[in-house]
Amino acid sequence: MRTVKWEGVYPAVTTKFKVDESLDIPAFLKNIEFQVDAGVDGIIIGGSLGESSTITHDERLEMTKAALESVGDRADIIVNIAEGSTRNAIALAQKAEAIGAHGLMLLPPMMYKPTDQEVADFFIAVAKSTKLPILVYNNPVDYKIEITMEIFEQLIQYDNIQAVKESTRDISNVTRMKSRFGDRIKILCGVDTLAMEALLMGADGWVAGLVDAFPAETVAIYRLVKAGRIEEALKIYRWFLPILELDINPQLVQNIKLAEVMTGIGTEHVRAPRHILVGEERQRVIAILEEGIKNRPILPEV
Repeated sequence: MRTVKWEGVYPAVTTKFKVDESLDIPAFLKNIEFQVDAGVDGIIIGGSLGESSTITHDERLEMTKAALESVGDRADIIVNIAEGSTRNAIALAQKAEAIGAHGLMLLPPMMYKPTDQEVADFFIAVAKSTKLPILVYNNPVDYKIEITMEIFEQLIQYDNIQAVKESTRDISNVTRMKSRFGDRIKILCGVDTLAMEALLMGADGWVAGLVDAFPAETVAIYRLVKAGRIEEALKIYRWFLPILELDINPQLVQNIKLAEVMTGIGTEHVRAPRHILVGEERQRVIAILEEGIKNRPILPEV
């Protein structure tokens, strides 16, 4: 079984659709090939940016198989699981393992406000059902469930629970995790607008959103920070920030798909109930992207 390092840049890729809302696998593969060519370390399929709530298990697995065939020898292929039922989460984990996925990103149980022990038991049950390494997604801002330090104390007893997508928006949490658990839990920042800050505090990686449209710039920031070339990274990050702020928005999927279109590596179709951006909001996003593309930095060698 492949060892996942949980270091580097892991795009949460968008799901590509045709006009009739069916999967567009060629467009999906075009984008992830751009990602891997730019130097990303893994691909996360079917996350929030991948319109997780509107895609089926079979569609998720179809994209995973396609990604494994296309870039699986060059990047970690990670399947997102966001389920309200422990039974359903286990079923998807086992199917992902059976087709050769390299790892899982696992959200707490959805559509229900569980107790801390129910959260812990959910993660433990899935971990015991599979040999795949697991990235735990901690996002209490959007999902109203915090994976506390005390819950992590239980989770680290299971070897395949290996990393956290840190999206609490509390930058101090990186230090708390490192102080309490050392390198036992790898930390990947999950908020684009806090990514450089988290990396400077010792985060191991970046689960990124705007990387879907700007892979080279995202990889450059990560590698420059890790090489200690902070001023060079900061220059790119400051250019990038107005674009990165499109990720912390209820319409982040539509924003990022529009960015993919404008950089030539995506399509804009979304699955209902989402609509593509229209009107003043569309023009606002286009203006931000046009300004960023016009002033796109020349990237240094890393």
